[in-house]
Amino acid sequence: MVKGTLYIVSAPSGAGKTSLVQALVETLSDVVVSVSHTTRPMREGEVDGVNYHFIDQRRFQQMSDNGDFLEHASVFGNSYGTSRQHIQAQLLSGKDVILEIDWQGARQIRQLMQDCRSIYILPPSVQALRDRLCNREQDSDEVIESRMQQAVGEMSHCDEFDFIVINDDFTQARDELASIFVCNRMRREHQQQVHTDLLADLLRKP
Repeated sequence: MVKGTLYIVSAPSGAGKTSLVQALVETLSDVVVSVSHTTRPMREGEVDGVNYHFIDQRRFQQMSDNGDFLEHASVFGNSYGTSRQHIQAQLLSGKDVILEIDWQGARQIRQLMQDCRSIYILPPSVQALRDRLCNREQDSDEVIESRMQQAVGEMSHCDEFDFIVINDDFTQARDELASIFVCNRMRREHQQQVHTDLLADLLRKP
């Protein structure tokens, strides 16, 4: 079994990361999204175990103390963590795994797994980002302003990532995101592992 690749996907809140990742998973085979643990309250329409594993702060701290998280961080007063065991199991099964985390978590992951790929998604403008936060009608005006202020600091770290995708036209951004995955699968090392028998047959002397 050829080991999959871990992809870190980060973006400021409102850039469309979740929608793009969902569209990508529906487009490409053998791509899964890691489901993180969080202490954040569940929003309307979210499902435990699908969007996140929703747990309380006490349980989160227990998991952190036990070393169960590959990375963890605090964002807007809530804790988020990535299960080490879940990630490893998916990669060993040959799946490409998408990890949606912020730039702080991305730093932690890159130090632990240097063969991962990192992607940062940006909005086409500051106004577009504000409009998207307002249009989704999930947060109060105060929260939106806090997210906008946070976004500037977050976006300044985009130069730490391997790839940047601008989410202006959704279809184009989805295709650009997918091209990163496809290109990585075309690497010589990967193709040699996937098509060992074929290459041996093609290169066999007559």
